[in-house]
Amino acid sequence: MAGTLYLIATPIGNLEDITLRAVRLLGEVAVIACEDTRHTKKLLNHYAINTQTISYHEHNERERAAELLLQLKQGADVAVVSDAGTPGISDPGFRLARLAIENEISVVPIPGASALIAAVVVSGLPTDEFFFGGFLPSRSGARRARLSKLVSLPATLIFYEGPHRIAATLKDAWEILGEREAAVARELTKLHEEIVRGRLSELAVRFAASNSARGELVLIIDRVVIQTEVVGEQSGGSLAELVAQLESEGLDHRAALKKAARELGLSRDEAYRQLVAARGH
Repeated sequence: MAGTLYLIATPIGNLEDITLRAVRLLGEVAVIACEDTRHTKKLLNHYAINTQTISYHEHNERERAAELLLQLKQGADVAVVSDAGTPGISDPGFRLARLAIENEISVVPIPGASALIAAVVVSGLPTDEFFFGGFLPSRSGARRARLSKLVSLPATLIFYEGPHRIAATLKDAWEILGEREAAVARELTKLHEEIVRGRLSELAVRFAASNSARGELVLIIDRVVIQTEVVGEQSGGSLAELVAQLESEGLDHRAALKKAARELGLSRDEAYRQLVAARGH
């Protein structure tokens, strides 16, 4: 008989966040396919598990999947784990699971920790419908194009992000999606866990001015655009008046509109629409 492929969730930080079933199976399978064997060894040593490990990551996934499939066909039980959380969620696992299914091999999920689930439930934002977008593109142009496709999606948006890009991502999200409630979850379940909540504009400013963003980050954004008043606190006048003021100070129209939108907490598109409406076009 063929073996079973187990997709086992492992802790995203705190080593206590693993199920009894996961610990038992990690000790019973013939081999554990790991994203990073050195990282997984720390977990296995903590629970005194001596099962053989083998590397299984994005660079060798295609070749290794074929090897593991052969072991499964020969009757060996195989576990797949990622460095943290649930394998297959922005981590290797999908290819082998699909291959096993195509070969009529049993695939069993062993649920547990997931950064995206932990982040959305602690964010304070709606959880009835949400969209997980994985990692956004690293280049601003591609990232903004991706966000533009999600503007009208009626769901809470969830993304993974790195500390070196979070400030730029927040700025792009604010300008493309408009002002919304959001949260950044950092280092979940770890010693320096932090949940920062606020409007996109506030978070963009906070992370742009801070060099302390470290570790794994999850960005959660509400589906609802906050209807910001056209009258800004700093300008004391309308959007049109603020644009005119900035133009009188030497900015061209496009730069003035962009700056005015930022000061009033509007997306550039929304500011343009309001300006056109105010001028009666």
